[in-house]
Amino acid sequence: DKLSVTRKYQRMVASDSRNISLYPWLKFSQNLAFWQAIWFLYFQGSLGPAEAILLYVVYDIATTVLEVPSGYMSDRMGRKLTLVLAATAGLLGAALIAGGATFTVFALGQVFLGAASAFQSGTDSSLLYESLGAEDREGEVEAQELRAWRFSFTALALSAVAGGAMAVWSSALPFAAGAAAYAFALILTLLLKEPSKTLRPQPSARPTTSLRDAFRQPVLLWLFALSVLMYGFSHLPFVFGQPFILEALSQFGFAQEAPLVSGATTSIMMLVSVAVSVVAVDLRRKLGLPALLLGAFALQIGLSVVLSLSGSAIAIAVLFLRMVPNALSQPFIIARIQPVLSSDSRATYLSLQSLVGRLLLALTLFLASLQTTGDGPMAMGEIQKILAYYVLAGLCCFAALAIALRHVTLEDRSS
Repeated sequence: DKLSVTRKYQRMVASDSRNISLYPWLKFSQNLAFWQAIWFLYFQGSLGPAEAILLYVVYDIATTVLEVPSGYMSDRMGRKLTLVLAATAGLLGAALIAGGATFTVFALGQVFLGAASAFQSGTDSSLLYESLGAEDREGEVEAQELRAWRFSFTALALSAVAGGAMAVWSSALPFAAGAAAYAFALILTLLLKEPSKTLRPQPSARPTTSLRDAFRQPVLLWLFALSVLMYGFSHLPFVFGQPFILEALSQFGFAQEAPLVSGATTSIMMLVSVAVSVVAVDLRRKLGLPALLLGAFALQIGLSVVLSLSGSAIAIAVLFLRMVPNALSQPFIIARIQPVLSSDSRATYLSLQSLVGRLLLALTLFLASLQTTGDGPMAMGEIQKILAYYVLAGLCCFAALAIALRHVTLEDRSS
């Protein structure tokens, strides 16, 4: 009857409100990556630099294989189930690496961590947008994504410095702490409810776009290309920053302090990103979305330029800016894309975007691994040579995006 329908609707709305409240904490738990500042040093110390790069490739390949299936699963079988699988896979992966000692065990752990990344990719932001939409609050998506960004990068900052300190005692301890963090994420995920998108029509008055039509729209194509490139350039300091810090400190006899310095550096870069996110909305308003996004990509390329030209310990400070481009781009890209896509293609589109980005990065990192000697830590000359190739490619891509932007209406005129 009408009363039971009303009560059911009220319970579903309450569930959507709970999702919105829990979302920042879910992002916080997902980003307690205690190993982020020491993983390369850990793998390099256990196996070698070439193997360390290849283990990251294993992670990216695993994520790549599961990106589209996980997005399809999220769109068809639900956001909550997909996020539960993500947390479970992350728990298993971190635990395996914490207790492992061989390439095979490490690779299996990387496969599980890659699966966790794939299953949560696009699903968490889709859950947020649909929960907001069920309450006619989809206009808050930029503000909510920025809020979640601050939670995410506060977690990254705290876990980076904590993980670096843990590694002084045991290089495996950060991965054990990461497994505990994923257990916390699993508990939070179980408290979520599937968004009540079936109880009411799409809140937006604008037509939604199917996956087939998405790649015929210039704005979605341009944002897709930019996101793929920025994913790769964002991860260059993540992959090569740790051996860079080790080599820079070795010049002064402080190589043993590399894990602690790497953790502190990562923590500072995350805190800088959180600070920048506070003014990101004002910058978007003053500069406009096109200039802001291109400027963020240019900053990523600039960071690689500095690292490719200087082997000084002073250049470590440049790594503080690593996540600033992401703070100036990702929340706005997500907010621009979400309203345009339909609920049955949203996560799949975002997964495809991640898929291409990871494939491209994995391919280039495999080529980069061929430039290493394979014996001992990666030399500064090898790091700078690899980054120089990335810089040349980045400049070409930046020019192509700037030219293509003349044919794209990036600002959302209907909002």
